[in-house]
Amino acid sequence: MPSVHVCPLSQIEKTVLAVEASHLVSLINNDTHVPRPMSIAEGNHLFLGINDIIEAQEGMVLPGDEHVSQLIAFAGAWDRQRPMVIHCYAGISRSTAAAFITVCLTRPERDEVDIARRLRAASRFATPNARIVAIADDMLGRNGRMVDAVAAIGRGEMAMEGIPFALALEERQ
Repeated sequence: MPSVHVCPLSQIEKTVLAVEASHLVSLINNDTHVPRPMSIAEGNHLFLGINDIIEAQEGMVLPGDEHVSQLIAFAGAWDRQRPMVIHCYAGISRSTAAAFITVCLTRPERDEVDIARRLRAASRFATPNARIVAIADDMLGRNGRMVDAVAAIGRGEMAMEGIPFALALEERQ
């Protein structure tokens, strides 16, 4: 069963090629150029132009329902035959939120706390964007369990850029 791989913008090409990914999710500022690797079909690349914020700020795009809805639809349509790569600028906040959401969505029987703990074990830097997780929690009917699970792992270590990692869809990792 393929995994969800998380990386920073600087590691997209390398990560996509290394894991032979079929799908790519970009959660990054609208004005940031994201080169889509040739191995990713245009229809298998979701670009969400959002800033890494949790409250509205002038001149920035606050992650909203429409963004999370697009992520859920994209991840739900993923055939899971090959890995998915998810990135943001640093590979720490927006992308880790999207990876957590993707695993919760594709494996609804799995415990949110277990998924969050595995996220922390895979990346000491992971600090999922709380707003993105809260919106998904509501949309997926998780009754606050996703929010609580991410809060339980706390903020990751400070870093300018995360290290690429994988989050398994299955419980075995």
